Amino acid sequence: MSLHDLTVAQLAIMLAKKEVSAVETATHFLARATSHESLGAYLAADEEATLAQARAADESIARGTAGVLAGVPMAHKDIFVTRDFPSTAGSKMLEGYRSPFDATVVAKLTTAGVVTLGKLNCDEFAMGSSNENSAFKPVRNPWDISRIPGGSSGGSAVAVAARLAPAATGTDTGGSIRQPASFCGVTGIKPTYGRASRYGMIAFASSLDQAGPMARTARDCALLLGAMCGPDPDRDSTSLDLPAEDFTLSLQASIEGLRIGVPAEFFGQGLGADVRQAIDNALQEYQRLGAKLVPISLPRTELSIPVYYIIAPAEASSNLSRFDGVKFGHRAGQYGDLMDMYKKTRAEGFGDEVKRRIMIGTYVLSHGYYDAYYLQAQKIRRMIADDFQQAFGQCDVIAGPVAPTVAWKIGEKSDDPVANYLADIFTLPASLAGLPGMSVPAGFGEGGMPVGLQLIGNYFGEARLLNAAHRFQQATDFHLRRPPEIRA
Repeated sequence: MSLHDLTVAQLAIMLAKKEVSAVETATHFLARATSHESLGAYLAADEEATLAQARAADESIARGTAGVLAGVPMAHKDIFVTRDFPSTAGSKMLEGYRSPFDATVVAKLTTAGVVTLGKLNCDEFAMGSSNENSAFKPVRNPWDISRIPGGSSGGSAVAVAARLAPAATGTDTGGSIRQPASFCGVTGIKPTYGRASRYGMIAFASSLDQAGPMARTARDCALLLGAMCGPDPDRDSTSLDLPAEDFTLSLQASIEGLRIGVPAEFFGQGLGADVRQAIDNALQEYQRLGAKLVPISLPRTELSIPVYYIIAPAEASSNLSRFDGVKFGHRAGQYGDLMDMYKKTRAEGFGDEVKRRIMIGTYVLSHGYYDAYYLQAQKIRRMIADDFQQAFGQCDVIAGPVAPTVAWKIGEKSDDPVANYLADIFTLPASLAGLPGMSVPAGFGEGGMPVGLQLIGNYFGEARLLNAAHRFQQATDFHLRRPPEIRA
């Protein structure tokens, strides 16, 4: 079996036993990334920096002081700042920017022994559901290169699916880990809001952004999530005071009697027949494993779209005001006075989707509209969270589709941003409520494209989600399938 076909867990064992070196492993994946540049997954790589980390990992293994993930290579979504690689957030506004520090999530993984392969493409400032909004190049789905990979963590999903990295970091504001994981046939989890530090994560919507891992298996995600999470009180005020947890401990627990809530609102008009068939089959598999399906209702599901697209742009308008050409990032080449510099810098540096969301956010926060839009959206957000709590009185986890359809063709929805927004209808509710959610490969739909099963847990219920996903993966092989476009 080739190195790129091994999971994170398998690589970690081989590295610890010195059956393969970290340098050999990193070199192999760097070569694969280079040979598959047409997919657009990577935005930056630095062989010298990566191999220096790999040599350090080999030395720690030799000394017996290695972390649990020593020598395991992975790549980071280019929304996390890093010292050794450029950090652009997929935007010309930050082209060539070098951070003086590592994001907390990156630093924690480095402490665990992870070797960084490079930075991965994403929608500009994580704004998008297709990864067509990157300022540098689109990302192509390895299952069908004419299709989008999902967004905004499209580069992360493609890197894992195409075996260009064993795992990757992603961020999820409204579904940006779960949706690309679904579209590319990989496993991804967004933890409870506050589980992972947001320090060093280039902000889009501060009350929604959350980091999480993407890999091929639930076991790999459990290993990585345990390394990524933990309190960061000195640098992130939203970081929860919860100690790091070993999410692998309960993976093998029985799911006999597990109550799986099936929301009626996730299976109505607009859900593709192919997606529904795959999800129905997955739910039947859970029944065979001993779980019980419980009909539930999340009555405000449809309201999640207008609520999200008021709150998230409002926070983006505030967060992105710092990009003005004064201290760092792009600055217009020619301008008159200071105000002219601001205008030209932002006009040149930001892409269309980012400008659209900044304008929407500025509008809903403006005098006379704050109460009518932003405040009302926050009230409904609370109601959406309450709906989940009522549902969890009847079930242990909630299951349904990640997206209404499989991945669409590149350019198919470029002229209709609302169509892109509607694709997030099943992922937005959990994000607004701050709940953990994940996508698990569950079958294939139209055109042989992957379909992901979404699992949503109650607050701090990541271990239960990962357990349910792992038991499903022990009974199925969807997570092991290789994209036909990718050869050994």
